[in-house]
Amino acid sequence: MEVVFASRIERHPGDWVRAFQDALPQDRVRAWGDGAPEGDAEVAVVWNPPADLFQREPRLRILFNLGAGVDALLRMPGRPEHVLIVRLEDGGMAVQMAEYAVHFLLRVSRDFDRYAQLQAQRRWQSLGDMAREDWPVGVMGAGVMGARVARAVAALEYPVAVWSRSGRALDGIEVFGGDAGLPAFLARTRVLINVLPLTAQTEGILCRTTFQRMRPDGYLINIARGRHLVEADLLGALDEGLLRGAALDVFVDEPLPAQHPFWADPRVQVTPHIAGLSLMGQTVRQISAKIRAYGRGEPISGIVDPEQQY
Repeated sequence: MEVVFASRIERHPGDWVRAFQDALPQDRVRAWGDGAPEGDAEVAVVWNPPADLFQREPRLRILFNLGAGVDALLRMPGRPEHVLIVRLEDGGMAVQMAEYAVHFLLRVSRDFDRYAQLQAQRRWQSLGDMAREDWPVGVMGAGVMGARVARAVAALEYPVAVWSRSGRALDGIEVFGGDAGLPAFLARTRVLINVLPLTAQTEGILCRTTFQRMRPDGYLINIARGRHLVEADLLGALDEGLLRGAALDVFVDEPLPAQHPFWADPRVQVTPHIAGLSLMGQTVRQISAKIRAYGRGEPISGIVDPEQQY
């Protein structure tokens, strides 16, 4: 079986090709655009693949994504309906996302940013006690990533609840589901962490209405997709005092344009889409095992439902 590694943004595709070739010694693994003959690949491992992938590889039957989000693949031009898309179910990303979320939760709830300001002023001053019940956390998304974030928050004894469109149950975590459950979920949430997949239903879900429904003096952490957030609504919510701040790892336009107001706003923490990076070793092991199972005609997990968009 022939496997092509296709990415427009990966700076070292050869490292991935060698790792996959070592894990799949019975198969031929090549990099897109390396000068080798094209058109014979049945399997592709992709991360932001070239737009003409399907035209130049007409025998493709299955795509394995190097990330959890597959919205860009579903929008690719000329994607044949018979081509399966398989999302990365973890690859080391979940624990990183939990770390990211907990980091910013602690910064805001424990006043660490304010203590940094006091240090700069050479002032020795306690800002008082912090009660965790004053900082209820709401996680949007109940998949692998969302569940890991929620469990990490719960381990620190913050009140935590999860909302998803399906209302999927999580052991020991309060769960809300669907449109009917969203208002009550937001009403008990002060720190909102978004880990949702991007779909037609979730695009723009982080909007003025959402911020108004949250508890006062709230905080937003977005580690899912930039198009979940209506950026102008966030700036308005900050100006009106609905939110005290936000930590954003993803944006509508990436890289974030130099003139974007988020860069200069002290209430917004900007990171360059690094909350959950695919770790090569874990990612190669997971995808290679699925490629071998696929080659044997066995069922595999993580296949995307195009109608649900995840």
